Amino acid sequence: MADQPRITLNDGKSMPQFGLGVWQMPEDETQALVATAIDLGYEAVDTAAIYGNERGTGAAVRGTDRTIFVTTKLWNSEQGFDSTLEAFDTSFDTLGLDWIDLYLIHWPVPQADRYLDTWKALIRLRDEGRVKSIGVSNFTIEALERVIDATGVVPATNQIELHPSFQQVELRAFHEANNIATTSWSPLGRGASLGDATIGEIAAKHGRTPAQVILRWHLDLGLVVIPKASSRERQAENLAALEFKLDAEDMARIAKLDRADGRIGPDPATFGMGLA
Repeated sequence: MADQPRITLNDGKSMPQFGLGVWQMPEDETQALVATAIDLGYEAVDTAAIYGNERGTGAAVRGTDRTIFVTTKLWNSEQGFDSTLEAFDTSFDTLGLDWIDLYLIHWPVPQADRYLDTWKALIRLRDEGRVKSIGVSNFTIEALERVIDATGVVPATNQIELHPSFQQVELRAFHEANNIATTSWSPLGRGASLGDATIGEIAAKHGRTPAQVILRWHLDLGLVVIPKASSRERQAENLAALEFKLDAEDMARIAKLDRADGRIGPDPATFGMGLA
């Protein structure tokens, strides 16, 4: 297997560029699937309180020498300064680990207007050494500017929907200008991008699968990518994206697949599940 690429975050910490996402992974299957991924060579796993599988994730990681980078996230209903601290305690205890590498605000929920106080709580958790790095997920440029301007603390990463049909060019440019790492969720577009003819042609050119081409595209853009995989075979297929690179022509062709209507998940500007 090729060496695992890493990126340096704006706080000086190092983060694997490739990991396993466990969204919608049943709790009773999570420990075994995460353990399988680690056995294959995965060095990072991304979970969240709302996924309901932090316990299985932590159990699998505890079975290692603890070099696995663990990310979890605060759910919307727990936003607010004090409630964030309490929710972190719950995730920390559920994972059962000595530390958490990265803690994220899952959604901004702008209509509730609590994400700034929530961000201040994450800063305290980081300053107290309870979590190594802090960041956000699904934040817009407006929300990012607000937390940065108010606190002077730039999120280490923003985890966002990003795939060939929805490439988030403007938001990625803001990230780059402010030294914020971009993490891609739904990197395969929930499977929709796998049947694209352009992706298929590039896959045939390299003797790779469409999934490997798309994941390699994320990596070659310098993004962190966390594909979900519910079998050892799929985990191995995804990990093999580390074994090759796309050329400039491939990247240019994929860039043309971006669409204005390509979003498949909720709009962060309006999504507010879990908060009134």
